[in-house]
Formats: sequence, structure tokens, C-alpha cells
Amino acid sequence: MAALPNHRPKQLSLGPLEAEILHILWESGIATVKDVHDRILTDPDRELAYTSVTTVLNRLTKKGWLACDKQGRSFTWRPLVSQQQAKALQAYEQLNQFLAIGNPDLVAAFADNLDQASVEQLEAIAEKLRAVRKAREEE
Repeated sequence: MAALPNHRPKQLSLGPLEAEILHILWESGIATVKDVHDRILTDPDRELAYTSVTTVLNRLTKKGWLACDKQGRSFTWRPLVSQQQAKALQAYEQLNQFLAIGNPDLVAAFADNLDQASVEQLEAIAEKLRAVRKAREEE
């Protein structure tokens, strides 16, 4: 899992079309509205207006997921966080929501139902936390 990025989108939640367009940009790295629109329309069963793609790209930019650059008379968009960083941010947000429950009995019940692979992952996380704490104490 990637480390949490320095840049964080203002809003993590994405609609289905926003998520699809963001995935296209993660794959291409940089794209114009036409590039994204053409890619979506490779599916013969899809219909989507060019202006809808423009609207979604602008919305993703306002949410902090994309940057828009002007190149001559056209605009290009590029992701500000990688797909791995986005997964790390979403996992971090979900963990915070889980911990915000604040009910130790619920957390304990969750822990009782973990399978062995999950327990091993939690042990690895605990080891990393111990290493981070030790490094901070030594500073």
C-alpha cells in the first residue's frame, strides 16, 4: 500500500462516471476531453455527451483529484494522486470512520471474527507502528 500523499483531494467520494474517468486518467497519465470521450465511446453500447465529460473533468478538478493544464488552445487533465495513493486515502478514511465508533465491544467483536490472514496483516501493522514510535522517541 502506498503512503498517504501530501496532496489530498478535498472530497474523496466519487460518482460512478467520476470514478470511471479517473481510472482512464490513471491509465493514460494525461488526457484531453476528446481522449477521455473517445475512450468511453469505445463501448458501442455507451452514449455520453462530450460536454458531460468536460463537466466531470471540471468537477474532479474542483474536488482536488485532477489538475487542468492549458496547452496552446486545448486543455489537458492529469491526476494529482496515483491509484495506489487513492486506495491508501480511502483505507485511511474508512479506518477513521471505524475507529470513530468508539465502542470497544464492537471493535473487539470485529477482532474476534478475523481470519488468520487478517490477523497476520494486523500483526505486521502493529510492528510498523512500534517501529514508527521507536523512531519518534529516538529523534
